[in-house]
Order: sequence, then C-alpha cells, then structure tokens
Amino acid sequence: METTTCLNCSKEFTIASEDFDFYKKIDVPAPTWCPTCRLKRRVAWCNMFTLYKRPCDLCKKDSISVYPPGAPYVIYCPKCWWSDNWDPFSYGREYDFSRSFFEQFNEQLHRVPISGLNIDAPTMQSSPYNNSAGHLKNCYLTFFADPAEDSAYGFYLANVRQVVDTSLSMICELVYDSRNTFKDNHCIGVENTIESIDCAFLRDCTNCQNCYASANLRNKKYYLFNQPYNREEYFEKIKQWNLGSYQGYQALRKAAREHWAKYPPKPIFMDLSVDCTGNYVFESKNVKESYEILSAQDSKYLHMMISGPVKDCYDVFGWGNNLTLSYESQAVGENASQMRFCTDSGINAYDCEYSKLSTGGGHHFGCVSVKKGEYVILNKKYSKEEYEILVFKIREHMKTTREYGEFFPFKLSTHSYNETMAQDFFPLSEAEATMQGSRWQSPDVRTYSITKKVADLPDHIRDCSDDILNDVIECEKCGKGFKMIVMELDFLRQMSVPLPRRCPFCRINEKFKAWVRQMQLTDRVCSNCSKEFKTPYTHEEFPNILCKDCWTETYN
Repeated sequence: METTTCLNCSKEFTIASEDFDFYKKIDVPAPTWCPTCRLKRRVAWCNMFTLYKRPCDLCKKDSISVYPPGAPYVIYCPKCWWSDNWDPFSYGREYDFSRSFFEQFNEQLHRVPISGLNIDAPTMQSSPYNNSAGHLKNCYLTFFADPAEDSAYGFYLANVRQVVDTSLSMICELVYDSRNTFKDNHCIGVENTIESIDCAFLRDCTNCQNCYASANLRNKKYYLFNQPYNREEYFEKIKQWNLGSYQGYQALRKAAREHWAKYPPKPIFMDLSVDCTGNYVFESKNVKESYEILSAQDSKYLHMMISGPVKDCYDVFGWGNNLTLSYESQAVGENASQMRFCTDSGINAYDCEYSKLSTGGGHHFGCVSVKKGEYVILNKKYSKEEYEILVFKIREHMKTTREYGEFFPFKLSTHSYNETMAQDFFPLSEAEATMQGSRWQSPDVRTYSITKKVADLPDHIRDCSDDILNDVIECEKCGKGFKMIVMELDFLRQMSVPLPRRCPFCRINEKFKAWVRQMQLTDRVCSNCSKEFKTPYTHEEFPNILCKDCWTETYN
C-alpha cells in the first residue's frame, strides 16, 4: 500500500497493493488524482438530462440533442450519425509530436461529427427522444435505460415494461412513481422494494403482496401501516384511500412517509454480494467502493453498471453489459474490453484509448466517432505494425507531457459543467467551474403558451378526457409548460392514478436528487450493538439507525 497526495485537491489517498496489480495488468501508470477527483473529472463529460432542439448538421432537420444550438461541434442526429452517409476516416490526421496529445484530440472533437444523443440504432426507430439508452421500444424521455418498453420519465431502467415516473428499476412491469425497484409488478409509490405485487407506498420491503403504506416487511400479505388484516378487512380498509384522486394520492403519500419515519431504513444494499463495499451492489464479488452495480467481479470505483458481467474494471462510470479490463472511462460497455480513458464508447469495441464514440472494431487511439475498423489513430488507419510502433511513441510522448494515465481534462469536455452530473455530485458556482477550466451554460430561456393551470386539472383520473392531450400544462414547481402523451394517459388510466402536476424533468429530478444522496455514505454507529458502519442516512434524517446485521436480524 502506498499513500500519495492528489495533484488536484492536495489531499492524501492510498493505493492498495491489489490496485498496483491491476494497473500493471492493463499497463497504465498509477493514478495521480484521488478517487473522488477522478470521479468528478469523468462525470464532467456526462450530460444525461439537459436537452435542446437544434438542426442536424448533415440532414438539416431539427432534432433533440444534448448539445445546444451554437455549440462549437459538428452535431449529427443519431440517424445520420449511424448512417453510411459520411466517413469518419476522412477526418484522419497525422500525430504531431511537437504538440500535446490533448490539444490535438480537442481539435478532432471540433472537426469530427459527434452524435447529438447517445442512443443505438434500434432505439432511434421507435424511441428517438431518449438519451444514454439502448434497445428501447416505444419509450419517451428515459435516460440510462437498456432495455425498456412502453416506459417514460425515468433513469437507470433495465429490463422494464410499462413503468412511468420510475427510476432505478430492474425487471419490473406496471410500476408508477417509484424508486429502486426489483422484480416488482403493479406497484405505486414504492421505494427499495423487491419482488412485490399489487402494493403501494412501501419502503424496504421484500416479497409482499397487497400491502399499503408500510416499511421493513418481509413475505407479507394484506398489511396496512404495518398492521396485518385478513383479506376482506384489508380491501375494505384501503377503500378510504382513493389513489385515482390527486388529493387522495397525496394524502396517502404523506401518511405513508410519516409512518416510514418510525422504522429504521435498511442501512445499505449489498444483496447476494461477497466482499464488497459501497451501496446498491448486487450479485457481485470483490467489488470495492462501488455504487449501483449488478454482476461485477474484481473491480473498484465503479458507478452505474446497469448490467453484467463486469470484470477487472476500475474507475468506470456507466454502462457495463459484458465489460472487462477497462479503466478511467465514462459510458463504456456492451461486449467491450480494454477501454482505457474513453467516453461514450463500446458495442463490440476493444483496446481503445483516449477515444470518444468509438463503436465496434478495436485498437483505436485518440479517435472520435470511429465506427468499426482497426488500428486507427486520430481517425487515420494504419497497418498493425505501424499502429503498434506509433502508439508506443505517442504514449512515451504523453508521459513527458504528463498526459498519459490521466482522463480528459475538464476544459476538453464537450459539455458545460452545470449541464453534467458533476454539478449534482460536486456542485460549483460558475466562477469555481470556470477556474478549474470548465465551461458554463446559461439557462435556456423558453416561452410557453400555457393553456391549463394545475388548479384547473380534474382531481380524479376518471374525470379526465382525451382533450388533455392538446393542453400545455403549467408545472407547479418550475412554471414551465409540458404536455401529456397518449402512452402516459393510457397508463395513468390503467393504474388508476391521477394526472401529474409537475413536468417530466421535475419528476425525474426529484428521484435523481434522492439517488445522488444514496451514493454518498456517512459514518454512523448502530443504535443496537454500537458497531460502526457506513450508510447514506444522516443522524438528522434517522436518529435511530441499525447496522446491516442488526437490521436483518430484526426484520427478516
């Protein structure tokens, strides 16, 4: 183990012996930035939610993009970007050893067309208004989703069908207004629930059926506010809570959350995992300091691995889906290996370094938007022998400029700092962001022709006509206008839940902010056994807290 000082924040951090083994295995130098600063630098390249309307620079048609009009890049709509109507290799250039690598790569970023949204070819056919998503069918405004069907307004969705206003959901169907759900069906307003059916407003519950407004239940049926009833009593009791009414929905939501506060939450989610640290790590082994992980092994400092397997990876934010031997990258995955210092790359790609939007093929170095092809440097093709010799020389040159081994700097990010997830994890003022080299985007000012105020919406979903689809509704929180879509209205009627009063992005952001808090752990002491442990819940939120062992013993 070695203790060193972060070159960015000047704080000390440790590099374990097994970390050095990993760096040697993939042939990269040990990091000079601490894990927190490395994460901040990576997520400063991830704009997931901020969308704009702008013309495609190839077909000239208006499209949705994560890049604002006037951004200094060549932006193609996904359909054009994936097409054969342009040649990424026509932008190839020689490497100039008299200049820094990052300077030359930045020029490529401004020359080579990049995709306005990160969606794959199947998704753009039926679900063009999504981002950081793949294998979608009939979805709208979903983010970091793969695969999903007939769903809207959520992020981190995997193998879901008909989920709306729901985030962090896996293998679920007919779920509404929920967060952190796994194998749930026909559930409303639940959080941290597993394999539950026909439930509403549960927290930290597993294998429950027909339960309302309860917390910490296991294998229960017909429970209301943690009290058991027989079947007839239960259905008679819940009649007082008319969830199709907005007033009724909000009343039960408030009552349930007040009831939840009486019960200590599950302190950490580390199910079916061995020798792991972090939070929300499932079916994994030897995965350290990682968050929102499924089926990973022998890895460290991972975030948002939406599906496995993931093996031998360090410092990767996003994706997975059969990813191996990858390091210091953002949004890489799908049958990919040896992705080092890359962003938005993968899909049958291997041995790629310092590249953006490399998909398919392998042996890419410093490439932008190269689709297929092998032995490519700065979008120029080489023979295998030429490539290996030149890449060796470039790496040596980058070591002299102290670039090799570092992820792309803040100043090269294609997004403004306040548009990225970095602002959520590590909030900065405009002056602070500018000082570190990041750009800042002024808010996009839009005008809305509001036709319906929240006060004018029908209280009950049964009283809502199809005419609502023609209205521009004023969001009660941000004041922006939004419209209902047919899929959403049909879903609300099917689930018998009321019309929303907030715009889609306010609804998504509420759950996203809660998720960010879950990714930040604090030291606590168990109220029962006095054991020290880490949890996202502060003393102010839950004065009474149990360690995982005591919680499991009490509620299982």
